[in-house]
Amino acid sequence: MPLFSLAGWLPFPFPFPYKQLPKTLSFFFQISAPLPFQIESFLTVKMGSPSRSIHKSTATMISAILLLFLVGGVHCFYLPGVAPEDFQKGDPLKVKVNKLTSVKTQLPYSYYSLPFCPPKRIVDSAENLGEVLRGDRIENSPYVFKMREPQMCSVLCRITLDAKTAKQFKEKIDDEYRVNMILDNLPLVVPIRRLDQDSPTVYQLGYHVGLKGQYSGSKEEKQFIHNHLAFTVKYHRDLQTDSARIVGFEVKPYSIKHEYEGKWKESTRLTTCDPHTKRIVVNSNTPQEVEANKEIIFTYDVEYQESDVKWASRWDAYLLMSDDQIHWFSIVNSLMIVLFLSGMVAMIMLRTLYRDISKYNELETQEEAQEETGWKLVHGDVFRPPSNSDLLCVYVGAGVQFLGMVLVTMIFAVLGFLSPSNRGGLMTAMLLLWVFMGIFAGYASARLYKMFKGAEWKKIALRTACMFPAIVFAIFFVLNALIWGQKSSGAVPFGTMFALVVLWFGISVPLVFVGGYVGFKKPAIEDPVKTNKIPRQIPEQAWYMNPIFSILIGGILPFGAVFIELFFILTSIWLNQFYYIFGFLFLVFIILLITCAEITIVLCYFQLCSEDYLWWWRSYLTSGSSALYLFLYATFYFFTKLEITKLVSGLLYFGYMLIASYAFFVLTGTIGFYACFWFTRLIYSSVKID
Repeated sequence: MPLFSLAGWLPFPFPFPYKQLPKTLSFFFQISAPLPFQIESFLTVKMGSPSRSIHKSTATMISAILLLFLVGGVHCFYLPGVAPEDFQKGDPLKVKVNKLTSVKTQLPYSYYSLPFCPPKRIVDSAENLGEVLRGDRIENSPYVFKMREPQMCSVLCRITLDAKTAKQFKEKIDDEYRVNMILDNLPLVVPIRRLDQDSPTVYQLGYHVGLKGQYSGSKEEKQFIHNHLAFTVKYHRDLQTDSARIVGFEVKPYSIKHEYEGKWKESTRLTTCDPHTKRIVVNSNTPQEVEANKEIIFTYDVEYQESDVKWASRWDAYLLMSDDQIHWFSIVNSLMIVLFLSGMVAMIMLRTLYRDISKYNELETQEEAQEETGWKLVHGDVFRPPSNSDLLCVYVGAGVQFLGMVLVTMIFAVLGFLSPSNRGGLMTAMLLLWVFMGIFAGYASARLYKMFKGAEWKKIALRTACMFPAIVFAIFFVLNALIWGQKSSGAVPFGTMFALVVLWFGISVPLVFVGGYVGFKKPAIEDPVKTNKIPRQIPEQAWYMNPIFSILIGGILPFGAVFIELFFILTSIWLNQFYYIFGFLFLVFIILLITCAEITIVLCYFQLCSEDYLWWWRSYLTSGSSALYLFLYATFYFFTKLEITKLVSGLLYFGYMLIASYAFFVLTGTIGFYACFWFTRLIYSSVKID
């Protein structure tokens, strides 16, 4: 057992490709060795061959000193819901059922919305806010598992379908719904072995309710239900205590028309599946058809397999579902391109500005000053408050709030606190962080409002607290009504909706007012140059400096920084896959910030050089226009990757993507605005203004 291990509190290994790194550097990504050894490894820096390292005795001494400091103060802890649980042989295992999901409809339903075998009493598990918003409905099940005690052909129940229940099963089979289960916080997966023997096994979340097929010699398509489940529970055993921890939960579903002799009783033995005669189900050659007035007998097997996988690494199989190489190379390629473009932009800007400022500062005579052209000519108008300045303050404040939420969420996700093992944790964290970031929204909007000579800070604070969330909430409410009409478990209950409103008006709004009060009490931001009383006439602009054209051009580069990663994010959301590459996502986010800032600065500089000083709104819209490309890409993804056919499902997709695009607009627009705001103040404070 390790003396001190990050594996004790990280729910799964750090989400970087640590297995591809040098052995010593993998210290940062998967720590499981005793502390003195870890510190010695950390103090060793391999640089090709031979490796250079700190003297072993020195490293041992340093590790011993650090150990003395840490022993008294270190307390291992686990995140809620991800702590390991030890099971002795014969201990009961609680199998829970979750929602039914389909990538064709995107409408989840509770497990017992279909007439599956129910337990004596259905008990709902307590879900967090994120789980409820995701449509999770976790309930108990009638399956009885006992640790390391295999079962064969256990009969769950026998039901007879009527016309209504048969229709329900058929509809779910046609829509390719999958059944999701949970054992010891691990989701149920179906292993799919690839034809290539060297390729790793692919795991799909949940098993299909049934399948469609035809009898030999018939062209009529029938629906068949998966009524026999062959479960495999993988465990890692502690040789000292003989206790075991669950590290895998797999299933192979079969459809079989069970047969028996005589009349049905609780003690009736099946002839198609009998543990006494060692007759087991290995195929679906005689499937169970779904039809009214036909009986269905549900059975299951439970097999236990000892595994070398440790509890801390049990999520690896779930997270490594796709071909990693394509993912890594595409992201790295995208990052390198964006970094190269950003470097070129920065170099051009520095050289151009240095030459311009030097030239302007050398002007001495009045005649020379009158002949000057470029961005210095508009110094008397560049800081003139824009039209609809109040609205700009509101959107900047909303962007600051969203930026703070995303940044902190990313940091927590990179550290492993928001792993898939903590269901709903990511969404819950985002909501709570958005609420508490309201204080920064109020501060940013009030500071900008005061610079524009505004006096009614309470009005701005109220609009900042309400405008962005009100638009999002209105769209969300309409979408929820559509889901409610489909009787889906994805519909947010009234109690949860009320809780969201309480978070909004009870916490977020007051915090926005607190931030607004503090921001307005601060001294107003002073402009580096004086503003003329009479606005300067803007000369006729070249076609490529047209506001609409330059705004649309400005959004291409920020979108290019994220569109490859966007594909994986959309796949995880709409195709029910795990997204866990938070390390790379954080790098992409940083590149997005840099790209938004630089492209906005470049276009702002060209705009000022053409004597157009209306940069306030254009700086916001330039980088914010990347949201338009995001929505267009989402539309492309809908028609090329998804198989959604129902109108309601399509409306849900575009409604949620509209919310995501709107949030992306506010985020990127705010980044571009502050970059341009800093840039204009910098250049106009660096030249001599007569």
